[in-house]
Amino acid sequence: MNRSAATIQAVGRTRISLPVLAGASLVLVTTALAFVFFVAPNDADQGFSQRIFYFHVSIAITAYGCFAGAAWKALRHLWKRDPRADLESYVFVHQGVIFGTLVLLTGSIWAKISWGHWWLWSEDQLVLFLVLFLFYCAYFMLRFSVDPGPQRANLSAVYALFGVVLIPVSFAAIRLSKQLIHPVVFTRDGPNFHGWILVTYCLAQVALPVLAYTLYRLELSAKRLDGRLRDLREVLA
Repeated sequence: MNRSAATIQAVGRTRISLPVLAGASLVLVTTALAFVFFVAPNDADQGFSQRIFYFHVSIAITAYGCFAGAAWKALRHLWKRDPRADLESYVFVHQGVIFGTLVLLTGSIWAKISWGHWWLWSEDQLVLFLVLFLFYCAYFMLRFSVDPGPQRANLSAVYALFGVVLIPVSFAAIRLSKQLIHPVVFTRDGPNFHGWILVTYCLAQVALPVLAYTLYRLELSAKRLDGRLRDLREVLA
């Protein structure tokens, strides 16, 4: 067994096993859904449709977290030459794009129900998130236009690391929005919501990142297994 394989196995033993993580994700997501639909009260202004807020905001923060994770793994690849980091960064970007798609979908549905329009190009926070989303979609075009190898890994890492600059810009646009399309949950004076609304939001905010991390681990395991099978077929060929 080479050093890289031994390192991967050692790290794998120190992490939560995938079945346990999947079980925790199932419990958390189910509990969050139950609170969203059966415990949290209807909003005084928006009524039942406001419940999409719990998913939309949590999914958005999860997408930000995935893109930040991709940047961190990209930095490890460039700095530490971690043999695992390139694939991990790629999987984080993939999960971020999936959750970013859900952000745009849930946001458009919520906007249509509450404000009568699917999209407004005049709203900076909407446009900046779309720019962030499209930037990371273009990551795949770059990655798969280069043959596998050190050059592709390095170019992908630089691209993913550069994109992290857009995350605070997009988040700040939401906080600084004058029209406050997005409700601000926490301010310097504390949370804007209380009671079951705040509890439900916190549950959703825990459940969605755990779900994303579970999917990340699952995809990463599948891609590593696929790589080992390709190596085995090359040896046997």
